[in-house]
Amino acid sequence: MHLLGLRGRKIVERVRHKGQRFRGNHMNVTYMMGSPRSGMSQGIFVGTAASTKLDKSAVKRNRMRRRCREALRLAVKKEKTIPTCQLIIVPRSSSLQCDFTELLKDAQAFLGTIRDSRPSHRKPVTT
Repeated sequence: MHLLGLRGRKIVERVRHKGQRFRGNHMNVTYMMGSPRSGMSQGIFVGTAASTKLDKSAVKRNRMRRRCREALRLAVKKEKTIPTCQLIIVPRSSSLQCDFTELLKDAQAFLGTIRDSRPSHRKPVTT
């Protein structure tokens, strides 16, 4: 499954305000299940946000974004089925100096929470 871009001010604001939050050691993720608009393709829609509070250097902020997005991409690549969702990745300042395997662990933990939060399509058992 490919990572698609999450674009549009209204879409990003809706995810930020109504989405659920995952707090990892090196990145925070705000996510909503489903696609941004009806009729859009299936996939994972990803946006990144890095404030100047993280670091004044744009080069370092961009490196944090790229590392977190790449960790998510590699974690998604290993998964067989992932539900369609929209997410915003906000790296923490520790994401720049940490080992890449730590970022992969955060991404895999996030995907585990998505898998667990997916509603099951089984009928309820009545007795």
